[in-house]
Amino acid sequence: MKENVARDKSYAFALRVVKLYKYLVDTKKEYVLSKQILRSGTSIGANVEEAIGSHSKKEFGSKISIAYKEARETH
Repeated sequence: MKENVARDKSYAFALRVVKLYKYLVDTKKEYVLSKQILRSGTSIGANVEEAIGSHSKKEFGSKISIAYKEARETH
């Protein structure tokens, strides 16, 4: 598979988000915000993958835009 910086970084970020989620649930007993950060943080990579597999520039732009919004939400 061809190297893709966005894919690699979003995957690494998703792994960190999962670790953060586990920490928040196990150590801090926090369940509401941790679920939301898990959803938005892992959604970034899913949308980047969809963008990579898009069939048009318009579809690519739409999926990357969603990934960007998820990244902002996670932040």
